[in-house]
Amino acid sequence: MKSNSLIPYKGSSLSVDEMERHAKDFYAFMNTRRTVRDFSSRDIPKDVIRNLILAASSAPSGAHKQPWVFCAISEKSIKRKIREAAEKEEYLNYHGRMSEAWLKDLEFLGTDWNKPFLEIAPWLIVVFKKPYELINGEQRKNYYVNESVGLACGLLLTAIHRAGLVALTHTPSPMNFLERILNRPSNERAYLLVPMGWPATDAMVPDIERKSEEDVLFFYEDP
Repeated sequence: MKSNSLIPYKGSSLSVDEMERHAKDFYAFMNTRRTVRDFSSRDIPKDVIRNLILAASSAPSGAHKQPWVFCAISEKSIKRKIREAAEKEEYLNYHGRMSEAWLKDLEFLGTDWNKPFLEIAPWLIVVFKKPYELINGEQRKNYYVNESVGLACGLLLTAIHRAGLVALTHTPSPMNFLERILNRPSNERAYLLVPMGWPATDAMVPDIERKSEEDVLFFYEDP
């Protein structure tokens, strides 16, 4: 943060027609986003990953604390360790930790404890949240941490889709093995694991629909 003073806002200005067109086009584009589990191993330039993460890091945050860290992993040995640890937790989840209702809700996705995409995807992005900062050994609290990091993750998924790539939001529980494998400091907690890359040529996705406008949108306005 360079200064506590206020500066003029410099944003784009659109006509109403342009605004309506942009909003409609953006919705149509984002409505094509899908969670993908079938990845190609085709590489992605490091600069692409850098800019996707910097876009995510532009998210708003409580008191502008920016309580997030993104770890981008392409090293095969680390990806293998992550897969082994994730599958160990997922096996326990699918064989006792998850309720029968939860397992039934997952049936249509065809998922199980096997997670080969953790090695096949060219990049894994691990998002960590920081409940507090460590400055000269002193703890300084961050605010609205989950909400702030969630917003950053949403921008990350949007940026990935905008780049013509695909991603999966993976949350093996518990995820503290990520802190250990990546040797992260004590004030970081694993929040989300995002395998991302090109879709496999034979990638398949579930035949599902999003909720309708009537289910998700309610206007409160003057007559």
